[in-house]
Amino acid sequence: MNGFERRANRIKEKIMKATMEMLQTLEPKRIRIADISKRANVSQVTIYNYFGSKEALLREVFVNFVDKAIRDFEEYMNGNHSLKDKIEHIIFMEKEAYRELRPGVIKELMIEDHELARYVEKLYKEKTIPWTVRIIEEGKMSGEIAKNVSAENVLAFIQLYMNQYDTILEMAAQSGDMDNFLEGMVQMFFYGICGKP
Repeated sequence: MNGFERRANRIKEKIMKATMEMLQTLEPKRIRIADISKRANVSQVTIYNYFGSKEALLREVFVNFVDKAIRDFEEYMNGNHSLKDKIEHIIFMEKEAYRELRPGVIKELMIEDHELARYVEKLYKEKTIPWTVRIIEEGKMSGEIAKNVSAENVLAFIQLYMNQYDTILEMAAQSGDMDNFLEGMVQMFFYGICGKP
């Protein structure tokens, strides 16, 4: 990579970082190129030259965020961890993701950008579901999941949980001790409210 390409990458990363920071506090529709320009300390023309539009910039920032999360997830899942550790890791990854991008922002981005929605759907089908099934099968083989519980049962339970995840995260944030609240949710995920038999 020559000096020009390195400089171009630094500018692009600076713009994307400024945009990501703004997404933590603002709805996507309230973010303006002029505000990103000011925060990144670059001209509006520079932003348009690198990204073409605000929508393309938001898409690239979100895709970059998701791709990094997937890489981190796969790296951890390939490690030698128990099922409980893996599920706990997923929940705490979600907590960190929530701090960076609130679920409402993610939903708005996907409603506004059909290409982005298709990208997330593709990731879900090609990465999330196969990884989840793999984790379930490993859990059954190790005895961490009961043999009479099917992968479909676990996927349905996880889906119920994830459908309410933004509410759970809001409740965790309001509890005053998010980590302890989520640890309790992990405990209930595995053992219900009565504890391990």
